[in-house]
Amino acid sequence: MGDINPSIEESWKSVLSAEFNKPYFLELKNFLLEEKKKFRVFPPGPLIFNAFNHTPFWNVKVVFIGQDPYHGYSQAHGLCFSVANGVPKPPSLVNIFKELENDLGISPSPHGNLEKWADQGVLLLNATLTVRENQAGSHQRRGWEAFTDEAIRQLSAQKDGVIFVLWGNFAIAKKELIDSTRHPVLMAAHPSPLSASKGFFGCRHFSKINEILRKQGKQEIDWRL
Repeated sequence: MGDINPSIEESWKSVLSAEFNKPYFLELKNFLLEEKKKFRVFPPGPLIFNAFNHTPFWNVKVVFIGQDPYHGYSQAHGLCFSVANGVPKPPSLVNIFKELENDLGISPSPHGNLEKWADQGVLLLNATLTVRENQAGSHQRRGWEAFTDEAIRQLSAQKDGVIFVLWGNFAIAKKELIDSTRHPVLMAAHPSPLSASKGFFGCRHFSKINEILRKQGKQEIDWRL
């Protein structure tokens, strides 16, 4: 994290360059340096900006907003809801695959790595980009939210027709950052086992996203992994 700026993709670096020198971001860097002296922090440094690096600003067609990274060993790799190859799928991701199968008939993938979605223009953005091992939410309210909120604002201000997918109350609260007169917003309950049956199952967001993209004249997302 000491040399943080170059590790983010060039179009995002341009869009977010002002953030890197703001006091909150410098405080965040110092916080992370201290955290890493005492604890294991996920994801590994090179993967902190993985969502941005897989989905350049100019290529963003869809945005999923998560809360913070998985906190188990080797789970987080910088994309919300996604886990690296070889890592068991967490319950929320299992439910995402169930809905995908019910919606589009796509059988659940044997792995939970969503990089293929990201490379097609699906920004898989967590609001908080790091976490202390085995301590969910441990890096919230340290500055990451200001950074990722600005990313959402810039997408809203500089692009048209980006599809924002907000699952659960935390993500739905981000709606205030989005100009919904210019961008479609899809909302549903969170896919976690605690809430998936309260409106996530049956939301059919995968087919709805592709229907919107089709009407926009854009390439649909191939959801198969």
